[in-house]
Amino acid sequence: MDKILILDFGGQTCQLIARRIREFGVYTDIVPGDIELEEHLTDDVKGVILSGSPYSVYQDGAPVPDKKIFDLDVPLLGICYGLQRITYDLGGKVAPLATKEYGRSKISYQNKNDLFKDIPDGFVSWMSHGDSLDVLADGFTLTALSEHNLPASVCDVNRGIYGLQFHPEVTHCEFGTKILENFACGICGAKKEWSMETYIAKEGEKLRERVGDKEVLLLISGGVDSTVAGGLLLKTLDPNKVHFMYIDTGLMRKGESEEVSENLKKLGAKHLHLIDARDRFLGPLSGESDPEKKRKIIGNMFIEVQEDEIRSTLSGDYFLAQGTLYTDLIESGKGVGKNAQVIKSHHNVGCKAIEEKREAGLIIEPLEFLYKDEVRELGRILGISNTIVDRHPFPGPGLGIRIIGEVSKEKCDILRDADYIYVNELRKRGLYDKIWQAFSVLLPVKSVGVAGDARDYSYVLALRAVVSSDGMTADVYDFPMKDLLEISALITNSVKDIGRVTYDISSKPPATIEWE
Repeated sequence: MDKILILDFGGQTCQLIARRIREFGVYTDIVPGDIELEEHLTDDVKGVILSGSPYSVYQDGAPVPDKKIFDLDVPLLGICYGLQRITYDLGGKVAPLATKEYGRSKISYQNKNDLFKDIPDGFVSWMSHGDSLDVLADGFTLTALSEHNLPASVCDVNRGIYGLQFHPEVTHCEFGTKILENFACGICGAKKEWSMETYIAKEGEKLRERVGDKEVLLLISGGVDSTVAGGLLLKTLDPNKVHFMYIDTGLMRKGESEEVSENLKKLGAKHLHLIDARDRFLGPLSGESDPEKKRKIIGNMFIEVQEDEIRSTLSGDYFLAQGTLYTDLIESGKGVGKNAQVIKSHHNVGCKAIEEKREAGLIIEPLEFLYKDEVRELGRILGISNTIVDRHPFPGPGLGIRIIGEVSKEKCDILRDADYIYVNELRKRGLYDKIWQAFSVLLPVKSVGVAGDARDYSYVLALRAVVSSDGMTADVYDFPMKDLLEISALITNSVKDIGRVTYDISSKPPATIEWE
């Protein structure tokens, strides 16, 4: 199968490049950007992409690709850091900008080439860089400029090397997928042979080979990711070897436990363990307000409870399965290479107990190279109902990271009631399916209000609603004001401990979707 090889230098959108290319049917492999390439340069590799990075090329410790890359007989495409790396390594100069270039920027052609075939002049790109090309390497010509008159694209057509300063992989870049298709299929000549059905077959083969006769335990939250992971395990492995454990942490949404139990039975689970561990989670969280520490407390407690409860059921070295997505891994600094930076720890990635399992080679994450929308597509192919597949994301730590600051049972109950009203109203008003993710956040402040004729002092609730295609970037949902006002009034009238409601209008970036 023809494929494009992507070198991961630790950028936040490396896997997104692969995902965009898979969208139009070309297979991709991602490898650390600074490893020796010889074993990866198989005959089916039709092109190589150098991805972005949090580093500057002139910085100590910056990842450097194998020098053989510039002697390959296949085309190269450098994106952001990848372009700067190519320029720097081939004798050009890269320098920091006085004013960094972030966000949307119109592109004007200087010497248009096949990378931009059928793409009009003046399209809007997405920039995210603090360095720029100061002097081009020998043999390169300037292809395009940004609206700030900075190099946006260069190429050496004779050597088959192309570079983009902007990020075609993000949804905000117009014609971004077309640019990647022009490279992969046009310039590289790769054939479109990839599909989600191919993914299921390849992942199934890998799982069967790795697991063998051992048993598998999936910690399941009932959300989209863990449910789809469970469906894939049941389709791939012997269902009698697959155990599902749902742990009620006390941090779940209203009615969550009952709904999860019903959905798992419909999936055909043979072994279902429903654990009430509310007191065990809320106790250690008492007095803790640091979001990273809360995440790790929750993650470690998941493993502790799981090990206590499963000891009588499973013996030996069983595999622990998780519904981890690539966005979880890269935000936790766990990209393919070792150059990614931690944005925030995810309970199923960063905690010590899970890292110990990972080091022992006993972690299975069948969705680790997929994004949320791909997981939904996979779920539909597996026959999982749209009610589950189209559900908004819910974080593993649950309400523990939607209560800002210290967590308590009282606050969980308040947030549960408010969020239940919010989400149900979105469904009733036909807004739920227009939104990528909507949820409520309980703030650690109280404000003065009036209840009847009396002074009131109640919590402030923030509503969040964003639109996205993959979770890597997100825009604020343009909420109809009438609906927002009515939902706010319903919450303050129905939940006595909430006296004020705000609406979060921050996009990602600079904010993340979750508050913690």
